[in-house]
Amino acid sequence: MTAGQADALQRLWPKWGLDIDGQRVIDLTELFGNAGPVVLEIGFGMGEATARMAAADPDTNILAVDVHTPGQGNLLNLADQSGLTNIRVGNGDAIILLREMLSPDSLDGLRVYFPDPWPKKRHHKRRLIQPAFLTLAATRLRPGAIVHCATDWEPYAEQMLEVLTTHPAFENTQPDGGFAPRPGFRPLTRFEGQGLDKGHVVNDLLFRRVQHEQHPAEHAQHEEHHQQDHDQSSTGA
Repeated sequence: MTAGQADALQRLWPKWGLDIDGQRVIDLTELFGNAGPVVLEIGFGMGEATARMAAADPDTNILAVDVHTPGQGNLLNLADQSGLTNIRVGNGDAIILLREMLSPDSLDGLRVYFPDPWPKKRHHKRRLIQPAFLTLAATRLRPGAIVHCATDWEPYAEQMLEVLTTHPAFENTQPDGGFAPRPGFRPLTRFEGQGLDKGHVVNDLLFRRVQHEQHPAEHAQHEEHHQQDHDQSSTGA
């Protein structure tokens, strides 16, 4: 970690940092100081692309989560130098954040750019984009929210396309049901540029959270009432 990154962490973490501890549900309006839309970005590397997206769209709040301390310090430093107020940096497990600390329908988007592809077959279960993860994420994404993934590992891209296509909570924004062109709002990162120079193929996926007929909490409540009615009828009450 550089001195500048360490200094940014010390100075700015109390103001813009979030410790993901699973101990409370976050009020995102309070966290950002406004009621603007919030996009969750999982894994941001050194934060250059995140800072550029935040600068290009100041009305959208970005909650950027990673466990890489130098990257956290670098992103905080970039935000500070650029006068960006729409970035908050989370340290910890994004699964805990989604499961324990975010309210239903609280997110307007999810971004997962260049996640670890875990190329060995025995490690595939460690990949982030899996049906169970999408089911969890769907509970926090409001209808119409966009899930945007990008990877330069083609087998992982194919898996992403398959699990997103078959998941009932999401629909592909592409009429042909395939990959999407890189949208203008996602900057070309230095890492990505190096890969393209080597002949790597980068695939983007843009899926939309579909309308849900019944809120998950309402569904659970309905099931509970149904079970109570069943129990009462069984006991003759």
